[in-house]
Amino acid sequence: MNSAQWFERAEKVIPGGVNSPVRAFNGVGGTPVYFKSGKGAKVQTEDGTELIDFCGSWGPLILGHAREEIVDVVAKTAADGLTFGANTAKEAEFAELLTTLIPEMDMVRLVSSGTEAVMTAVRLARGITGRRKIIKFDGCYHGHSDYLLVASGSGLLTGGTSSSAGVSPAATEEVYVAPYNDLAAVQEILKANGDEIAAVIVEPIAGNMGLVEPAEGFLEGLRAATAEAGALLIFDEVINGFRLGPTTFGHSAGINADITTLGKIIGGGMPIGAIGGSKAIMSHLAPLGPVYQAGTLSGNPVAVAAGMKTLELLRDESPYLKVEILGKRLADGINRIAEEKGLDLHCAQKGGMFTPFFRKEAVHNLDDSKACDQKAHAAYFHHMLDHGFYTPPSGFEVAFVSAAHTANHIAAFLAAFEKLDS
Repeated sequence: MNSAQWFERAEKVIPGGVNSPVRAFNGVGGTPVYFKSGKGAKVQTEDGTELIDFCGSWGPLILGHAREEIVDVVAKTAADGLTFGANTAKEAEFAELLTTLIPEMDMVRLVSSGTEAVMTAVRLARGITGRRKIIKFDGCYHGHSDYLLVASGSGLLTGGTSSSAGVSPAATEEVYVAPYNDLAAVQEILKANGDEIAAVIVEPIAGNMGLVEPAEGFLEGLRAATAEAGALLIFDEVINGFRLGPTTFGHSAGINADITTLGKIIGGGMPIGAIGGSKAIMSHLAPLGPVYQAGTLSGNPVAVAAGMKTLELLRDESPYLKVEILGKRLADGINRIAEEKGLDLHCAQKGGMFTPFFRKEAVHNLDDSKACDQKAHAAYFHHMLDHGFYTPPSGFEVAFVSAAHTANHIAAFLAAFEKLDS
C-alpha cells in the first residue's frame, strides 16, 4: 500500500489520521508521507521512494537514522528487558555523563518527553518560589501542558491558532506573554508583578516559529532581570541541547539558567526528557523535597542506553564543525539562489539548524515569522519533496543538517532548490 492508502486507513481509527498534528500536512497541503525505514541521511517511504531527510524526526537524529552503534546498544539493552519501573545502573551512569558534560548541573531527573520535562520544571519553580505565575514568549513552544499552550508556536501556528480548546482560563490567567527578543517587555512585567512571577521560560534559540536567534544581550538581560525579581530562569533546551556542541547552549554561551530542560538528542531517537539544575534547586523534587514528580517509564533502560551512546559519540567524534560547515553552505546557497532569482526569502541558519523564511527581512519574533508567505513555503516543501528531499511540513519549524549528511547531499539540495519557480 502507498502513503495515501495508509492515510485513508489511519483516518478511520486515529484522530485526523495522525498522532501529532503537524504530520497531517495541514500547513502545506497534500497527503502525508509514510516512512518505512531510514539509514544515515535517507529514508524510504511506503510509496517506494527514497528521500534525503532534513527533518531528522524533528531534531533527535543529529547522527542520522539507525546509527549502527546506537541500534546495537538498543538491541542489546532490549534483550535484557524493556522496562522495570525500578532503578538501573545505567540511569546513574547517564546522569553522571550529563552532569559532566553540563557542569552547571549537579543533578538531573529523567522523564519520558520534553513536554513532561517542561511541565516538571514549571512546577518546580512554583514550588521553590511559592509564586504562581510565569512569563513565556509569544511563539515559543514548550510542549502541550495547559499553562504552556498559551501563545504557543510549532504545530499550533500551523493550525492557525495560538492556544487550544480545553485549556482552563485559570491556567491562562497565570501566564504572562512577551514578544521574543523584547527584554524591555519582560522587565516591565517583572517590575509591575515581580512578586507573583515564579519563572521566565524561554527557548534560548527559538525553534518553533522557525529559527530565530536571541538578540544581543537578550538572554543575559533575562538572567539579570529574573535574579533581581527573585524569579527562576528556565532554559528550554529540548531542541538546543547538544545541538551546537556536546553540552547545552546555555553553558556554551556562559549563561547559567536555574533549571534546564532537555529532550530529543539526549534520547538518540527514543522517547526521553530531563530536568537539571543545581543541587539546591533539584533537592526540592520528591523524595527529597515537596515538589512531586513521578513516571513509570522514567529512566527507561532502552531510552537511556540510546541516549548515552549518542552523547558518547557526540563527545568523542565531535561532528559539530562538519555540521556547521554544511549548514552554512546550504543556507548561503539558498540565499544566493534566492537573490539571483529574485525570490522573496532568506534562509536563517545556526549550526545545523536552518529555516527558509519567505520574506527578505530578518525574523526577530513571532510577528515577523507570521508575516512570511506560507503559501510560498508550501510550494517550496512540495517542490523539494518531488525532487527527493524531505523538509519540515510547516513554515514554523526548523530543519536540520545531521552528521550523516554530506557535501553531495547539500549540492543536490541546492540544485533542486534552484529549479523552484520564482
